[in-house]
Amino acid sequence: MSITRWEPFRDLISLREAMDRLFEESWVRPRAGWLLPTEGALAMDMYETPENVVAKTAVPGVKPEDIDITMAGNTLTIAGETKAEEKVGEENNIRRERRYGRFSRSIALPTGVQGEKAEAAFEQGLLTLAIPKAEEAKPKVIKMKSK
Repeated sequence: MSITRWEPFRDLISLREAMDRLFEESWVRPRAGWLLPTEGALAMDMYETPENVVAKTAVPGVKPEDIDITMAGNTLTIAGETKAEEKVGEENNIRRERRYGRFSRSIALPTGVQGEKAEAAFEQGLLTLAIPKAEEAKPKVIKMKSK
């Protein structure tokens, strides 16, 4: 029979490694199914210029004609579908992280935009929408008069 000396710090380090692994697997690399189909499907950047509200989103692997852009009131909706390139048997997959299927994202725009005059551009998988501001929503310059 051999006697092993107990080292509490060794056990603490393995507990920390287990917690790090749990945190990484849960938050850094969430498992499929954690997000609802429309949540987080499209990351979107939105900013405004003096003339427009601009929205940009990456939709790699999707043809421009397969993307639907609609505006209802001040709500912008972008929808489409990504398709798998080829069928690979589950037993041959090493890692499968890309998402396939329908996607949709709706976002409220600031009031005072002219959705009917919006323009869309698509270049190298990046969709850019420029939605003109209504005249009343554009910033006004007020000049002061000196007496």
